[in-house]
Amino acid sequence: MERNSDGQDQVLIPEDLSESFEPIVGQSVTLRPLRREDVDIEAAFLSGLSPESRHNRLLGGMIKITREYLEQLTTVDFSRDMALAAALMLEDREVLIGVARYVLEAEGRACEFALVIADAWQGRGIGRRMMDKLIGVAGNRGLARIYGDVLSTNRHMLDFCRKLGFAFSRNPDDHTVTRVTLELQEGRQGPSLV
Repeated sequence: MERNSDGQDQVLIPEDLSESFEPIVGQSVTLRPLRREDVDIEAAFLSGLSPESRHNRLLGGMIKITREYLEQLTTVDFSRDMALAAALMLEDREVLIGVARYVLEAEGRACEFALVIADAWQGRGIGRRMMDKLIGVAGNRGLARIYGDVLSTNRHMLDFCRKLGFAFSRNPDDHTVTRVTLELQEGRQGPSLV
C-alpha cells in the first residue's frame, strides 16, 4: 500500500504487466493494468459493444451499467485481483478495445475470469494474448485454478476456451451457463502464443 498526495491509501498498480504488440500491421495495441482513471473509456467501451457482445459479456443483461458499476470495474485491488486493458490511440485519444480480469475467490486458491473484446477487434488474437497474460499472472501468484461462466449459447467463447485447454461443466446454479475451468500450476506462463 502506498499513500498518494491527498493522503489516501492506494494499491500499487503492477506496471511491469504492460506491453505493446501489433495484431495488425501498423496498429499498436498496449496491454496494461486497468486503472481507476479509465472509468470514462470503460464506459465508452461497454456502450460501444454490439447487443450480442453486451448480452454475452453481461450474462444476458442481468447487470445494469451504472456509474457505480463502472467505478467498481475500474477500482481494482491488484494485491488480490487483476484487470488488464487493451488500448490503442485513435485520433490522439486512448480507446479501450478489450478487458480481461479475474477476481480472487474468498478462500484464495481460485479466481473467476471475464473477458470482452470490442466487436471490430475480435478474431485478431487480442483476447488470446490477454488470456495468456491473465493465466500467467494467476499461475505466478500460486492460484490452483481459473474459471469462468459462459452463456451456453456463446459458441465463439466456448470454442476459444476449448483451445486454451479449459474443461467444461454445467454451472451448478444456472443450467443456461457453462462453467469453464483451467487447472493451474505455479509459475505457469499461460498457453503458447503460437
